[in-house]
Amino acid sequence: MQDVSDYYSAIQLRADRWSSLRERTRSFARNPQGKRAAQVKQEIHDLFESLEVIEPYWAFPGMQAFDHIRRQFDHGSYDDVAYAVHRATRGLTTGAYRRRHIPLDRDGADSEDHDDEAMQSLESRALQKPYFEVLIVDDVNEHQERWIRNNITSMRRAEDAFTYEPVVVPSLQDALIAVLFNHNIQAIIVRPGLRMESKFDLPLLHRYINQAGSDEDLDAMEPENYGPELCRLVAKVRPELDAYLVTERSVEAIAGMDLGICRRVFYNQEDFLELHLNILRGVQARFKTPFFTALKEYSKQPTGVFHAMPISRGKSISRSHWIQDMGAFYGPNIFLAETSATSGGLDSLLEPHGPIKEAQELASRAFGSRQTFFATNGTSTCNKIVVQALVRPGDIVLVDRDCHKSHHYGMVLAGAQVRYIDSYPLNEYSMYGAVPLSEIKEKLLKLKAAGKLDQVRMLLLTNCTFDGIVYNVERVMEECLAIKPDLIFLWDEAWFAFARFGPVYRQRTGMNAANVLRARLKSEAHAKAWEAQQAELDGADHETLINTRLIPPPDARVRVYTTQSTHKTLTSLRQGSMIHVNDQDFKGEVEQSFHEAYMTHTSTSPNYQIIASLDVGRRQVELEGFEFVQRQLEAAMSMRRAIATHPLLAKYFKVLTSGDMIPEAHRETGVESYYSQEQGWTDYFECWEKDEFVLDPTRVTLAVGGTGWDGDTFKTKILMDRYGIQINKTSRNTVLFMTNIGTTRSSVAYLIEVLVEIAKSLDELDGDASLMEKRAFENRVKNLMHDLPPLPDFSRFHPAFEADPVTGEGDIRSAFFLSYDEANCDYLELNGSVRQAMESGREVVSASFIIPYPPGFPILVPGQVVSEEILAFMRALDVNEIHGYRPDLGLRVFTTEALNGLVEKKTAQTAS
Repeated sequence: MQDVSDYYSAIQLRADRWSSLRERTRSFARNPQGKRAAQVKQEIHDLFESLEVIEPYWAFPGMQAFDHIRRQFDHGSYDDVAYAVHRATRGLTTGAYRRRHIPLDRDGADSEDHDDEAMQSLESRALQKPYFEVLIVDDVNEHQERWIRNNITSMRRAEDAFTYEPVVVPSLQDALIAVLFNHNIQAIIVRPGLRMESKFDLPLLHRYINQAGSDEDLDAMEPENYGPELCRLVAKVRPELDAYLVTERSVEAIAGMDLGICRRVFYNQEDFLELHLNILRGVQARFKTPFFTALKEYSKQPTGVFHAMPISRGKSISRSHWIQDMGAFYGPNIFLAETSATSGGLDSLLEPHGPIKEAQELASRAFGSRQTFFATNGTSTCNKIVVQALVRPGDIVLVDRDCHKSHHYGMVLAGAQVRYIDSYPLNEYSMYGAVPLSEIKEKLLKLKAAGKLDQVRMLLLTNCTFDGIVYNVERVMEECLAIKPDLIFLWDEAWFAFARFGPVYRQRTGMNAANVLRARLKSEAHAKAWEAQQAELDGADHETLINTRLIPPPDARVRVYTTQSTHKTLTSLRQGSMIHVNDQDFKGEVEQSFHEAYMTHTSTSPNYQIIASLDVGRRQVELEGFEFVQRQLEAAMSMRRAIATHPLLAKYFKVLTSGDMIPEAHRETGVESYYSQEQGWTDYFECWEKDEFVLDPTRVTLAVGGTGWDGDTFKTKILMDRYGIQINKTSRNTVLFMTNIGTTRSSVAYLIEVLVEIAKSLDELDGDASLMEKRAFENRVKNLMHDLPPLPDFSRFHPAFEADPVTGEGDIRSAFFLSYDEANCDYLELNGSVRQAMESGREVVSASFIIPYPPGFPILVPGQVVSEEILAFMRALDVNEIHGYRPDLGLRVFTTEALNGLVEKKTAQTAS
């Protein structure tokens, strides 16, 4: 039996313990006198003990049933125990307990034909009442607990939209463990009798408690405040839940307290019917999907179609003799719901006033924004909308140079003066990390020294990066606002939509950090801290400011935008995306320009199915996002551990850790890996709280250079062609496995099997290889793992496009449109005329975006000077896809005449 320290998640631990208990009890019941009987019996006792600290937090099978099974085993009823454990395990595995009562004894047992949810049709499952659990926090005896349970459950009615079961725990610590452990919990009833400490003392459970608050925070609480403080703490880790506080204290004593997620306070009364109705109403508020419901109702109407779209109502398909297969493949509902109408209960995405508006408001609540806008053509368009709405021609924008290409094109459209900032390079793996805060501060301070801070409009960064590097968002915004108090932040969180629903992840999202900052800037303590630092830093030099954690002034404006590819990490049809806004000046300054930008880039015929999927995806994450993110983490952590600890896999592969992907200078806590064989799982909460950068564990980057295959070949020829495994990110010697909320443990197991099979085949090839073949293999590995060209930084803009050689921003728009005239451009061969031109002293300037895949971002932009480092990197690239580069012609560059003409014109304008 694996040690508890081998488990990242208590949920995974519970599932495996029940499965092990089923196997052991079944074996023991068959042969209680066998040779290994004593050992198996002890293992069963150990399993019961390990489950004893977990089961109190779940409604099924419940502690009463669990204790009964355990007593049966102690009394020698082995067959009955094996049967009960089998029934309980099957109910947990299939989720049948969510749909009906499952007797664990033989007399009450029914047929198991319907236990397996997979045997039911989607229609049957959709008609069943959703199930959840209600946590009741009160230190009561067994008789009192039974009384509370009976009163709560007696209020349930046949007409209720949902069904639920209560879970009773005695203490504040137990409540925190329960909400972080039991994903079924949707509501909490906090009664006045709770105590502070749990009776359990298991390191795995402490890992959960630490996510809500430190031991010092808990120790400092006064007993009379346990109830309100619990509501506040739960709000930090699972803000989507509803809490109901039963208190004996006066209104005046409660009124000034932060009650977190508390929806209603009941004063010294036991109104169980009112509690029941509030619980259902709270869950219904999250369950409702205004637009999806409207679209379903519209599809049922007998409508005559006299507008665009022959496919509406499926008419052009049902009348066809040649495309019936399409109708059979998709089914009728998708076509019944297809329309370009904005009436009949529907709404307009461009001017929403009905169900789309309400759906966006619900999404805003779910994701912690002040406004949320849906998009049906991807985050690339969302990025352009935000940039166009906020950036005016001539504004300076600090841009992460290796961000998505949509941002670079957005700068062209907006006419921004672009100041590119470089991420730290990971030359060993041919990828970039993220932009150090010191680099950002250095650029801002330089612009301030040049008297140009008023022109700086926006900082644009990718959080998290494709490879999983996550910023300390709150700290970046704090220190930047200390230099530029009205700076706007655009966080591209295309790959981070799920983060809102993981307690540890949430603190590093743009919306959460914005809300934290807005509250902090209003506090008296913050004002005093800022005043003290101002006095301390009076006359400080540049270096001191770079190395000091700066505090923003109390009057700083919090202006934060995040763009999110909902379809990439949550449930949504392809291209379903959202823009989240938390901007104190949105209403007064931005709303109208945002509306115009939204109109510019949004189709007048948006896909309603995509909008409906965004609405339903929001419902899902509010009700089960916590569970799905936890399971995603489990899958990723299991994958990391399995690959890192397998001796054969370690011969050819390496799972890249935080220590590999984040330089030590940016890891304050010193955490190098989330798992080690010596210590088990690292409590990574601390590094997510403190470190400048952290690694998203759900992205598993695997170094594959040891196989002799480059990343692209390994992806296409091996994983996809041989085994049907799909991935979409590689570097020269790595591949990226991205888990998501749909990843299962079976998927992880299959991947491990495939990697082991590949490793075995390489071993066999090595065993049969000749000396020359072995040498050739070693050379390929050396070429992939050691002989790597350094990644180039951004060079500079040519003087024709550079606004200021000191601060370095450039006019990318002018360069982009200058290239539209072919007379201004020429082509130079990468291995010939480019080198000759540079050796002759000519400044070679790119006329195009040059974007190799991988790495997938521009290594050259229009107007950028080609450096020796960039040229060497391009020559070393062995990828098949380079956007903007013509192998038959060469590199597209500006002619010397075109550049000289621009410089002369620019000089004349300056002189005049």
